[in-house]
Amino acid sequence: MEREKKTKRLAQQGYLLTLLVRRNIKNQYYRSFIGVLWTILNPLLNMAVMAFVFSSLFGSDPSITLDYPLYILSGNIIFNIMRASTSGSLPCLVQQQDMLQKTKVSIGLFPTANVLSSMVTFGFSFIALLIVALFRLAVGKYVFTWHIVMTIVLLPAVMLFSLGLSYFLSALYVFFRDLEHIYSVILTLWTYLTPLFYTIDRLGNETVKRFMNLNPMYHYVNYFRDILSGIMPTAWQHLVCYAFGIGAFLIGYLFMTIVRNKIAAKL
Repeated sequence: MEREKKTKRLAQQGYLLTLLVRRNIKNQYYRSFIGVLWTILNPLLNMAVMAFVFSSLFGSDPSITLDYPLYILSGNIIFNIMRASTSGSLPCLVQQQDMLQKTKVSIGLFPTANVLSSMVTFGFSFIALLIVALFRLAVGKYVFTWHIVMTIVLLPAVMLFSLGLSYFLSALYVFFRDLEHIYSVILTLWTYLTPLFYTIDRLGNETVKRFMNLNPMYHYVNYFRDILSGIMPTAWQHLVCYAFGIGAFLIGYLFMTIVRNKIAAKL
């Protein structure tokens, strides 16, 4: 009997999670004329702008083995998984205050829904990446390799990292509302400290280069670019990516669990 109750509760939580993800995707482009197509057009347009602006500065960098438009697009769509997940999760518990007060919904569902929504967005952005890759293939600037299937190995690590960070930030925001403004600055700094449009070789300072190894998004972006370039990631790269992912998830989950009762009292 108890097992049936647990199964039924899990099914209800899964159904609610699905509804939350659908709502997030719909709200993202609510009343937009072309709707969800923006998830494909947006990364393409951003890539075009950044390629136009930075190609003269970094496009001829010999250390970039990947075609420069693909270099920019690949970095941005991986980084955006974390950026969209955490930005959306930051106020999510406060925004769902009424539901959390009136129902016995797990607080972890809301940041989880934001992370899954960002993964759906990545799927559409990945289509945009394939479109660009096919175009560059046609003009002789890119060569497809089977290594691209290793994306399915990378994504769980990125998702775990984003999920852990989302758990931590959403719980902390309940007690510290100024975090929204602070995190926007941190996110901007994080964007520029991750080589999305430049290469790490452009950084002349060796201390900064060593510090870059502490940036999880650098490893995720670098992994993705390697497989697009036809380079098989090493065992060390897999270890580092999953160590950051699992570590962030455990910290975020434990923090949310510890303060769960205080969150209920605060809301």
